[in-house]
Amino acid sequence: MPANLHEFSAADIRKHRSAESCYVTLGSKVYNVSNFLVNHPGGMSLILNHAGTDLGDVLADAAIHRHSNAAYEILEEYHIGFVDSEVASKAVMDGWSKDQPMPERVYTDTDTRMEGEQIPGETERVKKYHEHRFLDLNKPLFPQLWYGGFTREFYLQEVHRPHYYKAGESAILFGNILEPLSKTEWYLVPLIWFPPVIYATITAAAGLGNNMMATAYWVIGLCLWTLIEYTIHRFLFHIDKYGFNLFIWVLR
Repeated sequence: MPANLHEFSAADIRKHRSAESCYVTLGSKVYNVSNFLVNHPGGMSLILNHAGTDLGDVLADAAIHRHSNAAYEILEEYHIGFVDSEVASKAVMDGWSKDQPMPERVYTDTDTRMEGEQIPGETERVKKYHEHRFLDLNKPLFPQLWYGGFTREFYLQEVHRPHYYKAGESAILFGNILEPLSKTEWYLVPLIWFPPVIYATITAAAGLGNNMMATAYWVIGLCLWTLIEYTIHRFLFHIDKYGFNLFIWVLR
C-alpha cells in the first residue's frame, strides 16, 4: 500500500472493473483487490461481478457467504484511498455508507505529517503483527512459535484466525518450492498409489498362496490404518481442549 492515500471519484472507481485492475469500495474506503482475485476462496468472478461498487451488502449477505472479521482484515491490506468527499457525503445521506464512519482526514500527495504521526501506508500485515504479536509471515515460523511464549488461549485464537500471506505462494525461506508440491489434482493420488498397492497385493497373495487369507489381511490392514489415522487426527491434530505442550503443538 502506498505511503499516501488518495481520493477517488465514483467515475474513477468504475473504470477499474477488470481482472487486471479491480477496485471496490466499502463505505468511504477504496480498495485495489487486483492481486487478491486469484486467491479469493470463492473465485475471482464473484469479486469481478461487483467490481467498481460497494461490497457492504455482499460481505454481510448470509445467502452468499457471511464473511468473518478476518475477511475485513485482509481487505484492509489493499486499502488505497477514500471515496471523493462530496460523493461520500452524499452516500452517507443516501444510506450507502450506513454504519461506515467517514475518515477524519484524507491524505493526499501534498500532505505533511507531524513528527511521530502514523503513516497511513503501513501495511496491515505489519500492523497486525505488532497488534497480535503472533507470527511474522516473512520470517521462519518454527523459531517464532518455539520461542514465542504464547499461551494456549492466544495460540488457539490466532491459529483459528485466517492469516493471508500475499507475497507469494510460499514463504521466502522455501523459495516457493514446497507449497506448489502440496497442491495436486484429485486424480493424481490414485494414479500414483494404485500401482504400488496393486503390485504389493499381488505379491503378498502369491507369497501366501491363499487368496482368501490375502483378502482378509488386506481388509484388516485397511481397517487398522483407518483407525490409526483417525486416532492421530482426533487426539494429536485436534487437542484444543487438552493441556498446552509446546512440543506436541509444534508437531501438529
